[in-house]
Amino acid sequence: MRKDVRNEIIRIGGDNINKSELARTLQCSRQTIYNREKRLKNPKARKMVERASKLDPYKEIIDTKVDKYKSKAMNVYKFIKKQGYTGGYGIVKNYIKKHKNLQIKKATIRFETIPGLQAQVDWKESMKLVNKNGEIFEINIFLMILGYSRYKYIELTNDRNQNTLFKCLVNGFGYFNGCPREILFDNMKTVVDKARTITTEVVFNKRFKEFSNDAGFTPLACIGYRPETKGKVETLARIMERLRPYNEEFETWEELDKIVKEIMEDINNEVVQGVGIIPSEVHEKEKEYLNSLPLWDRLINYYEPEKTYKVSKESMITYKGKKYSVPTYLIGKQVTISESDSRINIYYNITDFICQYEISDKYLNYVTIHSRFK
Repeated sequence: MRKDVRNEIIRIGGDNINKSELARTLQCSRQTIYNREKRLKNPKARKMVERASKLDPYKEIIDTKVDKYKSKAMNVYKFIKKQGYTGGYGIVKNYIKKHKNLQIKKATIRFETIPGLQAQVDWKESMKLVNKNGEIFEINIFLMILGYSRYKYIELTNDRNQNTLFKCLVNGFGYFNGCPREILFDNMKTVVDKARTITTEVVFNKRFKEFSNDAGFTPLACIGYRPETKGKVETLARIMERLRPYNEEFETWEELDKIVKEIMEDINNEVVQGVGIIPSEVHEKEKEYLNSLPLWDRLINYYEPEKTYKVSKESMITYKGKKYSVPTYLIGKQVTISESDSRINIYYNITDFICQYEISDKYLNYVTIHSRFK
């Protein structure tokens, strides 16, 4: 659209524009002058005329084949050609791409939930911190946040196995004083056997599904590589960077665990940016809408190790033919072990973490400092 033609007509003004002379001056056709003058006198927006597409009669078929049966663009094109479609492949491919993008937008709308409906769960994974003695602690932090109140439960762990996930969920329900009706998870291996994508449905792990049934919540899985669907817990994971300044400020696991708990209390009593609420205050209302606390005895069976190990007079336990030291105050008592990746974790009273060992071929695995614990 030539702005010089429009501007010159406006400058001259009036109803007696010499269209032929103006067309020669601006080197355009007389019809161009006429059309521009007419449009300026009647400045209604031109209506876009939607032209019928050869694809229109087949769009419903295409949607079904793509959404329900996960068909690829070329295969759909070959199919509808046999149904009478006479257009090209490019039109089909572009339509399917736009259709999928629309479905993704619908699926990634952030959850703004009603009280008691939903929580989101994830991990802050493999974070490394250094204690006062220069020892490196590789930690994980379980994260759970209620969708309505933004009330948060976080827990320091040394692994992310399924038993640990169950234990953290149970502890979270206790902290919330109830259980949400549904929980949104990332596609973690402890939860799903087959991840959900825009074209495939999730397949939940059988043992996890049994746990969710007993706990009384419906599990949901977010779409892979679409972090927008779990935005609240993603934000919480970033908040955990508050731990970085505590490098060389703690000595033991217990001290670090205390720091994590203090951070949890702090963030639950701070104003949430963007929504302007204080989680601890809003939670007082939301907890009335949570499901009742589940039966603890039934849920504990999911993560309590079945076998215990008695600590010998030498302050050692035997596990899979190898000996491992523990603090001397545990002599004569029973401890439990969980194994993940290439490590074993030793607990007392099921949940109290004692120490961790790398699995090795050595018969004796000993930590000198254990002899100093009374």
